[in-house]
Amino acid sequence: MKVFRADLHIHTVLSPCGDLEMSPRNIVEEAARKKLDLIGITDHNSTRQAEVVRQLAHQRGIAVLTGAEVTTREEVHCLAFLPDEERRLLFQHFLDEQLPVIPNSEGRFGYQALVDASDNILELEERLLITGLRAGIGEVEQEVHRLGGLFIPAHIDRSVNSIFSQLGFIPPGLHFEALEITRFVSEESARQRFGIAEAVTLTASSDAHYPQDIGAACSLFYMHDLSFAEIRLALLGRDGRKVMPQPKENR
Repeated sequence: MKVFRADLHIHTVLSPCGDLEMSPRNIVEEAARKKLDLIGITDHNSTRQAEVVRQLAHQRGIAVLTGAEVTTREEVHCLAFLPDEERRLLFQHFLDEQLPVIPNSEGRFGYQALVDASDNILELEERLLITGLRAGIGEVEQEVHRLGGLFIPAHIDRSVNSIFSQLGFIPPGLHFEALEITRFVSEESARQRFGIAEAVTLTASSDAHYPQDIGAACSLFYMHDLSFAEIRLALLGRDGRKVMPQPKENR
């Protein structure tokens, strides 16, 4: 079994809250500097920047989970990752259909730039990406799993946009591979605070919006390789595989 360092919650310049320095090239360079083996690209309600990051990271020996940070109808943030480019595009179609058409105000929310591998701006996303989808959390989860993806409710210890802040509980029948905690809480305190069983995997990620925050919190994946199948098995804790969250700043 090998150990891989992962940060599964990183925003790019496509997210309106992402710094303009969060280009695919800069993200990959910073991930390499932080000695990360696996990163997740999770722009708000869009997967469109993820494939460029994946291609650049492959050249540096870094694996990338391509997906999005989805805002459900209930304003719950959830990470969704797809196993391949074909299914990423299918999920992007789902997001496009479910996202309300609300114009972005760049002066208020920030730029939403789609860029290429050389940092050239290809287009600006005109719809505001940080609004909630028409689909509820159950519908989003079912679509992610229909496409063979991974579903992880994000930053569960946050006072806003978490499954506990918005709903107060985990809905019965909701299927997920893990729950994410922030850098500001320990695994032990999160489990105690929210009554999370030891059998449920917790991950820690940076939720990076600035290059220097990449890797500020990470998770250690114990598995055989960096394939999507192995990542799923590690999140599910199967056959000796496991994930250990490594938050950096406990409060």
